[in-house]
Amino acid sequence: MSDDRKPTLAEKRQMKSAARLYAVQALFQMEAAGQTVDKVAREFETHRFGAVYEDDEMAEGDVGLFRKTVEDAVNWQAKIDQMTDRALVAKWPIDRIDPVIRALFRAAGAEILGEATPPKVVITEFVDVARAFFPDGKEPKFVNAVLDHMAREARPEAF
Repeated sequence: MSDDRKPTLAEKRQMKSAARLYAVQALFQMEAAGQTVDKVAREFETHRFGAVYEDDEMAEGDVGLFRKTVEDAVNWQAKIDQMTDRALVAKWPIDRIDPVIRALFRAAGAEILGEATPPKVVITEFVDVARAFFPDGKEPKFVNAVLDHMAREARPEAF
């Protein structure tokens, strides 16, 4: 936010949603370009959060949630990928799925394992992220099913 006022509850929610979207983009970029967490996180925080490109303003993101999600996704990647593999259909391992969806599963998995946000909220938020990337496809339903399976495995007490 550019001014000194505190964000409203709605603005805080928007910032968290933007941070989740940016986390998926950052994880995708890290994998595609072989870049480190620190390099990609700095780039996003400096050049994307709230930036203006040709009269189109990027959303301001929650930097803390963005950093934690990306770092946890990297630190817990093996565990998250194993959870994802168990949620996927047999003979369809995580390395065979679209790299954007793979990044999305890693970001969502990090937040599910982090236990700060209720799993149902995490699922809803990341299904919305899937809709942003795949507005006309079946991917959001696929993401919903896989994340539901992952969340029930990781945090069964929440269901």
